[in-house]
Amino acid sequence: MAAERDFYQIQTYRLSDKAQEVRMDKYLKTAYLPALHRAGIKTVGVFKPIASDTAAGNQILVLVPLTSPDQLDKLQTTLAADATYQTAGADVLKAPHTNVAFARKQSTVLKAFKDAPRMFAPKFTTKRADQVFELRSYEGATEYLYSQKVKMFNEGGEIALFKKLGFNPVFFAEVLSGNVMPNLMYMISFSNMESHDTHWDAFGKHPDWKKMSSLDEYQNTVSNIIRVMYHPTDYSDL
Repeated sequence: MAAERDFYQIQTYRLSDKAQEVRMDKYLKTAYLPALHRAGIKTVGVFKPIASDTAAGNQILVLVPLTSPDQLDKLQTTLAADATYQTAGADVLKAPHTNVAFARKQSTVLKAFKDAPRMFAPKFTTKRADQVFELRSYEGATEYLYSQKVKMFNEGGEIALFKKLGFNPVFFAEVLSGNVMPNLMYMISFSNMESHDTHWDAFGKHPDWKKMSSLDEYQNTVSNIIRVMYHPTDYSDL
């Protein structure tokens, strides 16, 4: 039985050069995503940092939605038994140590917030190269302060405000396992950069934001913010 909230795995592939990027694109497009589709995971996001976000470095991010934590465990067995995937992905899966297809892979496992229990797949008419998917990571100095920021998103009305203002939020989620904790992550999406800037300007000026952000219970809840702006690849399901 599926959980009441989604779970997510975010895989970040760090790349050393263009050759690795080309190999990973081929692997993801022709091997990994088709295998996930066969396994019942139909909407997988694949993203690359927009050219102007130079701090992000050369990377590919893969967002895999899950119906339960158990699905992630079973997926490894499913992929290992998928002969089509093993053959199509051999260039990456069985690459020699002297010619690997990526420099390093990072995995983060998350659980959706209660007020945003399911992933949302936006539909834009603009070119994918113009679309902006912004991923934000909010770290907390302590578990308590982190929990207060989670509360601000849910009971405090921050998620509701994002939806009210049309930010096309893909997900809001708590990090269950990752290299930086405690922290939460969320992804919002826009048809283009102009829309991104206009929406954030409206958010900062909105009376609901000014009211909630001034409350004592939500002060100092975020010790560090990391944001990366991506565009979806031509083969991404999102």
